[in-house]
Amino acid sequence: MKKMVLAVCCCAALLGGCGDRYEAKSGLMPYKEEIFAMDTFMDITAYGDNASTAVEAASAEIQRLDELLSVTGESGDVYQLNQLGQRQVEADTLAVISRAVDVSKETDGLFDCTITPVMKLWGFRDGNFRVPSPEELAEQLAKVDGSKVRIEGNTVTLLDGVTVDLGAIAKGYTSQRIMEVYRENDVTSGIVSLGGNVQTLGRKPDGSLWRVALEDPRNSEDYFGILDVENKAVITSGGYQRNFTENGKLYHHIIDPRTGYPAKNGFISVTIVSEDGTLADALSTALFIMGPEKAEAFWKEHKDLFDAVMMTKGLRDMYTPKTADPMVLWT
Repeated sequence: MKKMVLAVCCCAALLGGCGDRYEAKSGLMPYKEEIFAMDTFMDITAYGDNASTAVEAASAEIQRLDELLSVTGESGDVYQLNQLGQRQVEADTLAVISRAVDVSKETDGLFDCTITPVMKLWGFRDGNFRVPSPEELAEQLAKVDGSKVRIEGNTVTLLDGVTVDLGAIAKGYTSQRIMEVYRENDVTSGIVSLGGNVQTLGRKPDGSLWRVALEDPRNSEDYFGILDVENKAVITSGGYQRNFTENGKLYHHIIDPRTGYPAKNGFISVTIVSEDGTLADALSTALFIMGPEKAEAFWKEHKDLFDAVMMTKGLRDMYTPKTADPMVLWT
């Protein structure tokens, strides 16, 4: 599921072009690469003697995971699993599906990797947007049930014709894997933006924190807060990111699996900050669907795992303690 673009200080003029200053001060220039994968543009940046090797390895890992986890890559696990209904999958596929199932249970099914039939019905998979009839929704909702994804060993079984789509969690897993690739190549300072899913390793070469600006959902040319982070993923879901208008009414892409309709629980954006990129990716969707009260209660039960910045339709910003100010220090 597509996330909003997060402006990162080292490459965003919005925040004053601070990258040149710290690169000059540290004596280290970044090695960068931009690729297109998982239906989005991705920026990979690392510093240090092994930066080029690490970035090339990260790029190869992204391409590998893209093929493995894609619903359209015919040689990949997910495509084959959906075709066959049962498959022995590779370790990465197993890890992502296992996390998707776990988060689904933790969120009472609000994160659901089997939502694809309904997404297709609305046109959010192929761009042929339309408002489906209640009868059509009822028919496709019958095919949505995360509890019908069963795992035994490395074998995944899909019951009663359900299919999986890991788009709402795969980029978070991928950004986390890139951090592991960096470490394997002795890189201690790096950042990735995978279609707006940002994850950082260590600090900038000059010792300062990475700065991630949160796009204002009311104005894509501006931002409403900045997070100073170290070893964190910063991932946002917003109803303004992908949407269409029909008969004067706006419909967005974050579908509530209980109803089949776009979630209408009070949020216009939810940002999750966590060391765990996979978790952050999944929870940005789930908390958006929960709405303010349930999202706050969920955080209180899991506050050792993540924090959040959330904006309501009434333009009220909700911050958990470590993000209690639009300009925050996060270590």
